[in-house]
Amino acid sequence: MSTLAPAAELVTGMRMTREEFLAVWEELPDVKRAELIDGEVWVASPVRIDHWQPEGFIGLWLGMFSLRTAGCQFGHNGTWEMLGSIPQPDVFLRIAPAYGGQSTDGKKFPLGAPELAVEICVTSRDYDFGPKLHLYRRAGVREYITLETFRNRIVWRVLEEDRYREVAPDENGVFRSERFPGLWLDSKALIANDGAKLLATLEQGLATPEHAAFVEKLAAGQRP
Repeated sequence: MSTLAPAAELVTGMRMTREEFLAVWEELPDVKRAELIDGEVWVASPVRIDHWQPEGFIGLWLGMFSLRTAGCQFGHNGTWEMLGSIPQPDVFLRIAPAYGGQSTDGKKFPLGAPELAVEICVTSRDYDFGPKLHLYRRAGVREYITLETFRNRIVWRVLEEDRYREVAPDENGVFRSERFPGLWLDSKALIANDGAKLLATLEQGLATPEHAAFVEKLAAGQRP
């Protein structure tokens, strides 16, 4: 049984259905970052410098990739309807439905899961590595990246047979996406907040034949 509060309220740990959560959320326009994961409410703490700064660089990185890759869309803290849950990935990248993507557009929110999700872990490590990771795995988020700012550690996971497999960067610290050819992440530049180097490495990925072939597949509406 749900424990819906008598007054409009969202508190971490509350149990709610999807319908209850959305109804209360509509009454709380000042609440910007709240999620429902497998029936449990999670309300984020105030966003610290060591969260919003790397999130901004990740948004810059994914935003530039989407600008150069027709059919791809990125967003910050977008609300999703996902297996009865209502998560808000810090940053996400998806293939648009018209280009063969796995998600669809609902009345207000995307339905399903983006192909790639990124979470910045400052005070939320147990959450991002626990309930949210399990939700993303079940929903089919193909690549899940976490950045632990207090450890300067990036983990890039690829969904393989319903399990996440961690992939390693190359000798220069560069990760290469399997789902989005040409999406290269310079981990050292991200940790150093070096946006110029981050984008320079991305440019190398965008110049590859693999990225050109990916763009052609998207244009043809073929699910990569």
